[in-house]
Amino acid sequence: MTSQISAAAVILLAASIAGPALSQGSGADIYKAKCAVCHGADGLAATPMARIMKTLSFKDPEILRATDAQLFDSTKNGKSTMKGYAGKLTDAQIKDVVAYMRTLQK
Repeated sequence: MTSQISAAAVILLAASIAGPALSQGSGADIYKAKCAVCHGADGLAATPMARIMKTLSFKDPEILRATDAQLFDSTKNGKSTMKGYAGKLTDAQIKDVVAYMRTLQK
């Protein structure tokens, strides 16, 4: 009986640790929380912060030509006035954000 209680406790502990990691949000949720203030909810960079930071619209030819790898690198390491998200977002989360950014270009 004691070993069953111990096993149950270990399972509950593992679930409580893994739960938040699995629910960190989709690319859209992360984008809305971290990126939209500058890039705009629609990616058109029509926000006051975008004007100050001289942020390009995701529909700008330069951004349209960028590869996913380039967008990933810019998001992770920063570019121009944008600070990078290395250490704040996982690589998988950044990939999800880049995928979501691509949906805003359509």
